[in-house]
Order: sequence, then structure tokens, then C-alpha cells
Amino acid sequence: MARFNRSDSLNLLTKLTPRRAWNALKVLSSFYISKWTKRPVQWGYPISISFEPTTSCNLRCPECPSGLRAFTRPIGMLQPDFFSETIDQLSKELLYLVFYFQGEPYLNPDFLDMVAYASKKKIYTATSTNAHYLTDENAKRTIESGLDRLIISIDGTTQEVYQQYRIGGDLGKVIEGAKNIVKWKKTLKSNKPFVVFQFLVVKPNEHQVEDVKKLAKEVGVDDVWFKTAQVYDFKNDPNQLIPSIDKYSRYRKTENGHTFKGKLANHCWRLWHDPVITWDGLVAPCCFDKDAQHQLGDLRKKSFKEIWKNGAYTTFRKNILKGRKNIDICSNCSEGTKVWSND
Repeated sequence: MARFNRSDSLNLLTKLTPRRAWNALKVLSSFYISKWTKRPVQWGYPISISFEPTTSCNLRCPECPSGLRAFTRPIGMLQPDFFSETIDQLSKELLYLVFYFQGEPYLNPDFLDMVAYASKKKIYTATSTNAHYLTDENAKRTIESGLDRLIISIDGTTQEVYQQYRIGGDLGKVIEGAKNIVKWKKTLKSNKPFVVFQFLVVKPNEHQVEDVKKLAKEVGVDDVWFKTAQVYDFKNDPNQLIPSIDKYSRYRKTENGHTFKGKLANHCWRLWHDPVITWDGLVAPCCFDKDAQHQLGDLRKKSFKEIWKNGAYTTFRKNILKGRKNIDICSNCSEGTKVWSND
């Protein structure tokens, strides 16, 4: 798990209102009652959501549907009016908003305006970026938007290694973008956003784990997180991405190929507190449903609060409680197996 950071945690707590705290208590209680009774109960509304700014991306990462251009759903941009209407429905209960699902958020020209809108409603905001668009101007606007957390994907400390996974990427731009953010935080005397280097550990870069810690200190970012990689065909690992360092792998090597190390218990906290909304308004159960194939509602047709407690959501929660291993998006899920390191 991520190391406790005092300033970031205190910042999150400043967003907590009595109404949001009461909502979180209701959601947590309903989850445990559902887990114990094996019957879906849902009280309250989402504590956090992931909202997709766009499905477009400038890179071609080999295990990413956006990078591979492998979606069956359309590619497009989240529109500000639709975003604000949806946030207005949820803002009184919503504590945490992730501006990310698939794609590169900074490709949406209205992205930072939407961050500012959510920030004005005292919602904790976070995003993940490949940092190729953190120009000096965008870095300044990022600080001014009130963004609370910025995760920068940096999967290598040399261009040769970085580009093996981040195909089409330029490590120099990533480092420059991170430095722009650090500079404008100092210039504007802001303690936000909390800036993280996220290192997706794969076989080509596993030897640079210590190097990225040094680079983070040189650049001046706040933390380094190490993440295990999701590999779709993990049994055969055709792209040779599964690392040999066991603690950074979701998979175990056997005589017949790799197997998933995680244990799929018949419950999932995400289904009770953290839905995903695509750029065009589809509500998906979680971030593992990359193509939004398990659609639980359409915000172009119904309000979120109607969808949250409707039959489709109830049925999906019921199926999770009955047999999670039978749900395709759960078979490769890292819930509880994600690796963070700060030593």
C-alpha cells in the first residue's frame, strides 16, 4: 500500500464534511452486511468515482486497450456540461474523484477546467498522466486548478528501457513535465498536487527500481509508487513483461506457464463505493472493465442515483457475492494485490 503522507492525508481530510462522513459510514456498513449475509444491500452513494476525460492516447503501450486502439466502444472526449451535471448530482456525498480510466487526460482541452470545477466543490481530485503534455503553461494551470494528486507514469529511467513499454514515448518530456510541476508548486507556494512517480514494474525495467528512487529525489517529486502489471495473456506472456522479482508480480511461474497469485474472495469493496463513468456516460462496475462491457446504466438516459440502486447494479453485486471467479473482469483483478514501495 502507499506510504502515509501527512500533508496529503490532511488535505484529503479537509474535504470531509459531516454529510460525506455519514454517507461513507452508510456505504461501509452496507458492504459488510452484504459480505456477511451474501445478499446485496446498498446504502448511500459513491465515496469516490473514476471519470474518464478521454479514450484517446498518444502512446501505444502493449497491455493497454487505449494504446492498442483495441476498444469496441467509441473514442471521444468528456464534455464539460455533461461532467458538471453529473458532479452536481453527486458532489454532496462524493469525497474523491479520479480523472482517469483509459486514455491521456491532458488530451482533453477542457480537462483542467473540469478539475477546477470539482475543486470548487471541495472534492479531492486526482489524475494519472504519461506527462507528455505537462508544458510550462499546463503545469502552471494544473497548480491553479486545485488538483490534489498527480500520478506520473515513468516506467524506466533511460530512454532505451522506458520506450520498451511506453511505446512512442519520450522520457525527456516526462522528466521535463515533472520538473515543470515542481517548479510551479514552488513559484505559486502551493503544497498541491501531491506528485507521485508511478513505476509499472515489468521485466524490461525491473533492474531500474533503485534508479527511479534516485531520479525522483533529483526531480523533487513527493513519492515513488511501484505497481504490478496486468498482463492479459498471463499464462503465455507473449510480450515478456512479467517480472522475475516475485514481490512485483501478480503471477506465479509454473511448468504450464504463469498463474494468477491473487485469491478471488466473493466480495469486492469497489462495487459499493467506486464506480467508473466513461466519457460518454456509461456506468461500469470498476476500472477492470476497460471496454465497459458490463454496462450498469447510461447517464444519457437516467440520473446516476437511479442507476446506482437499479436492477442491473443489484444483480452484479449479487453475482459478485455468489461467485466472483465466474465474472470475466475479476479473473485478472489486482484488488488487494497491488504493490507499492517507498524504501
